[in-house]
Amino acid sequence: MPNPTLDAIDLKIIAALQKNAKATTNDLAEAVGLSPSPCARRVRLLESAGVIKGYTVVLDQKKLGLPISAFASIKLERQREDDLDRFSQAVLRWPEVVDCYLMTGQRDYLMRIVVRDLDAYERFIKDKLTRLDNIASIESSFALGQVKRSEVLPV
Repeated sequence: MPNPTLDAIDLKIIAALQKNAKATTNDLAEAVGLSPSPCARRVRLLESAGVIKGYTVVLDQKKLGLPISAFASIKLERQREDDLDRFSQAVLRWPEVVDCYLMTGQRDYLMRIVVRDLDAYERFIKDKLTRLDNIASIESSFALGQVKRSEVLPV
């Protein structure tokens, strides 16, 4: 359910920006039925409220020489708050990890790691992940293909 402080115009702005984050203020205003000044003000408010966290580009990882997406499921030996924090801080330093989630169930974390080849993945596992002292086990799976990838939220 949408945030109750967001009205229909805010949701239209968000939807339009998700389709084209490079839209000019004039184009955005026209798309949502506002004049440019109020539209720009609403965008700034959405940014300052943290609803809009930033703007990015979508890259083709294969064309950048990073064709491998590995999914690593991690179980920690201990799940105390300081252990979880230490693991999270390590993950934030690793550029290969593009997604990481704290999970429920049998595993503690699920990560997506993007690398150039299997040798690079092996180096990541040996040089980074297994050097953490609280790792109980790692299960890896490799994507054969991508069916869907989207940053567009259903607003």
